[in-house]
Amino acid sequence: MTSPYGLDGRVALITGGTRGIGLAVAGALAGAGARVCVTARDPEGVRRAAETLGGVGLAGSVADPAHLSALTEFTLDAFGRLDIVVNNAATNQPYGPLMDADPDAWREAFTMNVEAPLRLTQHAWRAWMRDHGGTVVNICTEGATHVGPNIGAYGTSKAALLHLTRQLAGELAPRVRVNSVSPGLVRTEMARFVWEHGVDAGLPLGRIGEPEDIARAVLWLASDAAEWVTGTDLLVDGGTRVRPARTATTYTVHEHLRLHEPT
Repeated sequence: MTSPYGLDGRVALITGGTRGIGLAVAGALAGAGARVCVTARDPEGVRRAAETLGGVGLAGSVADPAHLSALTEFTLDAFGRLDIVVNNAATNQPYGPLMDADPDAWREAFTMNVEAPLRLTQHAWRAWMRDHGGTVVNICTEGATHVGPNIGAYGTSKAALLHLTRQLAGELAPRVRVNSVSPGLVRTEMARFVWEHGVDAGLPLGRIGEPEDIARAVLWLASDAAEWVTGTDLLVDGGTRVRPARTATTYTVHEHLRLHEPT
């Protein structure tokens, strides 16, 4: 019996695919049989990831519309098809109160976190998915539905990405399924200050997440096991939303968290 999680013969494109959640997602999809293409800004990181995954990669910024067009063509030239798009690359800047936010940094957050996923989905749709079908998975965040100190631009842009996910799911059905995954606290470089200081106390499942936890969720949504699922957001947060209360320590750490450069 063929596994519904198998991706043999399919091709996946993952943005921000050279580290953390993106690399774990690329590894999970490749492990299920997909051929993968990764992109990120660092050429050496792209080279290493592509070599490790047995796939291909193209360096560049998702904020550059020309790169997204070239990336789609590059993937099709390499593999002849494009079945899965995972929009993972993002920026958490500008950090701080919104009243102090630099307008250019605010626009960049929306360019990377909302506009880039839309543009890449448009390219994939026009080049392959409109005629052949496919799956899009957007990486969002557990914090997109509530207020947090100093990360208003990130949270607002990811809330927009949640709505974009639902909108595209309605517009692209039935040929293309569009879903999102919202991670809680995951052991990545961008969240190092949080988990190194032990701010995982009180999580119902007793630990913070690992990139592989998110990757398995993406694999499910990208596979035929989820063939009747579209327009949904899969919360993968270790039970963050159901713990009794957030401690003052949690907020103190977030107030001092300095976030990573965009991938």
